[in-house]
Amino acid sequence: MKKIRIVILISFTSLILYSCKKHSKNNEDTATRKPNIIYILADDLGYGDLSLTGQEKFSTPNIDRLAKNGMFFTQHYSGSTVCAPSRSALMTGQHTGHTFIRGNKEIDPEGQYPLDASIITIPKLLKSVGYTTGAFGKWGLGYPSSSGDPNNQGFDEFYGYNCQRVGHNYYPYHMWHNQTKEILEGNKGKKTETYGPNIIHQKAISFIEKNKDTSFFMFYPSIIPHAELAAPDDLMEKFRAEFSPERNYVGIDDGENYKNGGYGSQKEPHTAFAAMVYLLDKQVGEIIKKVEELGIAENTIIIFTSDNGPHQEGGADPDFFNSNAHLKGYKRDLYEGGIRVPMIAYWPGKIKANTTSNHISAFWDFLPTVCEIAAIKTPQQIDGISFLPELLGEKQKEHPYLYWEFHEQGGKQAVRLGDWKGVRLQMSNNPEAPIELYNLALDIGEQNNVTRENPKIAEKLAKIMNKEHSYSQEFQLEFEIN
Repeated sequence: MKKIRIVILISFTSLILYSCKKHSKNNEDTATRKPNIIYILADDLGYGDLSLTGQEKFSTPNIDRLAKNGMFFTQHYSGSTVCAPSRSALMTGQHTGHTFIRGNKEIDPEGQYPLDASIITIPKLLKSVGYTTGAFGKWGLGYPSSSGDPNNQGFDEFYGYNCQRVGHNYYPYHMWHNQTKEILEGNKGKKTETYGPNIIHQKAISFIEKNKDTSFFMFYPSIIPHAELAAPDDLMEKFRAEFSPERNYVGIDDGENYKNGGYGSQKEPHTAFAAMVYLLDKQVGEIIKKVEELGIAENTIIIFTSDNGPHQEGGADPDFFNSNAHLKGYKRDLYEGGIRVPMIAYWPGKIKANTTSNHISAFWDFLPTVCEIAAIKTPQQIDGISFLPELLGEKQKEHPYLYWEFHEQGGKQAVRLGDWKGVRLQMSNNPEAPIELYNLALDIGEQNNVTRENPKIAEKLAKIMNKEHSYSQEFQLEFEIN
């Protein structure tokens, strides 16, 4: 009997030593691995669509918690005021005067004009130093199998909507998993059994689980809360009592554009919008929880932001929700409401909790930040400046200015120079169109054009616009077509 006890004791002790050794080795592996990077990009989420930025119609507790445990950037800007060029600026580190994709130009039958094969992108850089890369959500930078296809731009795995037009719809006929077009049988005809954001989210969580023991980059470009306005009924039920009665939105419910870019009808648009942002917040919470459960939180930086300001399509009502907060403009504007977006960075043990940054930054800063995080040599032909020092509480280099251009609605340009903001409209036919000048320190709502009182500042901004604006022959053609 005593011998048996001794054997059991020895075996039990060996098990403890083995477990401790294995746990220690896992900790050592995590400590020596390059940091994981998760970038969550909401679609058309306004600056005021979070409870931490003043939203009062609904709450976003998980995103708020991300900010409470991390750093909130008050003066962060998207790459553009619509989807594709904003993502192009993000992926290439170049602003819209330099990055090739500057509009939402489509290619039949599905997808957008592609990034060139030679372009340097974040996933390509990270793969070069051993990262596993995945993108889950809406792409919009190259039709399937093109040079701009996510698999050809450095992503090991892609799942979601390749095409932005198809991404208008929440119960699509298909999704793309790398080069495979997966037909969603539950959405055939007018059926609505498979909610796009849910299956995309499942794939993203699976990617994190599969790659917990390596260094990974996960790009999570959600389609929420872009039009159309649609959410599963169990989520809608949470908000019905708060927004009833509602004004019916009549959209497209049959024909060739049904589930092919046309926005479906919605009898409860306010309820649907709140339910959609509720789901986005819930999914952010699940991503945070997953990295914590896997024990990789301290080696994972999570960034949350939006691709541009709030939209006014498909029954959306940004004024009702005060989605652009105190800012002027919406999606497709280069006023603050079209391009200033909330941005949160979370990295336990690295970023001081519950901090706020007034550092002026933009999407094209993410590429050099990634390079510094992953110890990669930063490419030369970019416009970004790493904001890693700001995240770590170190001395941060500042931009001399930020620049945007946008080809729709007659052509627009904008410059942020310190507290000064210049906007030029109708510039496609008149490159020397007058500049509207605003002092954001005194006039965050861009209500008072002070060009007449500050002609030298306006002249300086005009010179910046002329310097940073560059046509390629291909862009000239796209600009004229659209």
